[in-house]
Amino acid sequence: MNKVSVAVLGASGMIGQRFVQMLEGHPYFEISGLFASERSAGKTIGDVLKVRDHKYMSSTMEMPIEKLTPKAVSRSCRIAFSGLPTELAKSVEQDLAEAGLAVFSNASAHRMREDVPIMIPEVNADHFAVVMSQPTYDDGGFIVTNANCSSTGIAAPLKALDDAFGLKFVTVSTYQALSGAGYPGVPSLDIMGNVIPYIGGEEEKMEIELHKMLGSVDKGRIRNADFTMLANCARVPVVDGHLESLVVRMEKTPSLEQLSESLSTFKGEPQRLSLPSAPIDPIIVRNEPDRPQPALDVLAGEPERARGMAVVVGRLRRKDDHFKLFVLSHNTLRGGAGGSILNAELAVAKGLI
Repeated sequence: MNKVSVAVLGASGMIGQRFVQMLEGHPYFEISGLFASERSAGKTIGDVLKVRDHKYMSSTMEMPIEKLTPKAVSRSCRIAFSGLPTELAKSVEQDLAEAGLAVFSNASAHRMREDVPIMIPEVNADHFAVVMSQPTYDDGGFIVTNANCSSTGIAAPLKALDDAFGLKFVTVSTYQALSGAGYPGVPSLDIMGNVIPYIGGEEEKMEIELHKMLGSVDKGRIRNADFTMLANCARVPVVDGHLESLVVRMEKTPSLEQLSESLSTFKGEPQRLSLPSAPIDPIIVRNEPDRPQPALDVLAGEPERARGMAVVVGRLRRKDDHFKLFVLSHNTLRGGAGGSILNAELAVAKGLI
């Protein structure tokens, strides 16, 4: 197939550079433009490098960054991958959709629009149907968002449990990595040897986004799922990897063996279609008493292109009719750029691009 020309918006930031990382050598997509603010225009990725755990190709390091304008982006690109801050994303992403581009966004600006899906392809591939009601769709333009990075990590495990046993009640406590705060993130003297039990807006996002993601499509609209969701969120001194503690109650009460099997055997549309960035096993269950851990499990997922795209679950326990477990996900890959790229891969597979 001919590769689709794509742009990366916010290429000087952490998420933007994760987009670039995952687009290197991609079988579907080819970068035709990198865009950021006027402050970064004229520089290269190498000049503004934020990602330290990936060795970029020399040609990538030399790629120039242009000043972001909708006209410049739409000049030669069919897809825009957006790592823009929310306050800028709202207008820029809409302008690009109106110009006929497919926009896959990491920002929260459009997540709660009725006609914009919050996509996690293993969880709600059918939600792609709602983009057809966007006013720009007939001209080829639409917006798809991925979820908040903390919502993303637990969405697939919750989907597996909901499908098998029916969710009634969910509470989550998150231990979120520093990279989730962007670059340079939290000041070192605030976080070293410390835990900060507040991330502005995070708990509210989790409590509303998951109901939309786990909902059903009815007459072209998303009908929210019906279960109780409570969240507590904290920032911890870990570079990458959100660890989340779940307590769930379900309509049916499985054994621990049944619970584990429902998670480890879970597959979604990306696995059935063998999408390039889809992990073979989207949920990996660990049986050790001290896993998952960010230091050991944050890059879980196979094949190589899907490293960091699997969710790792462990410490499955039961207390009466409640079940307890820990979930780990890579917040800037699965919960960030990788999630949007997987969304775009699914759009290509479905013929939307």
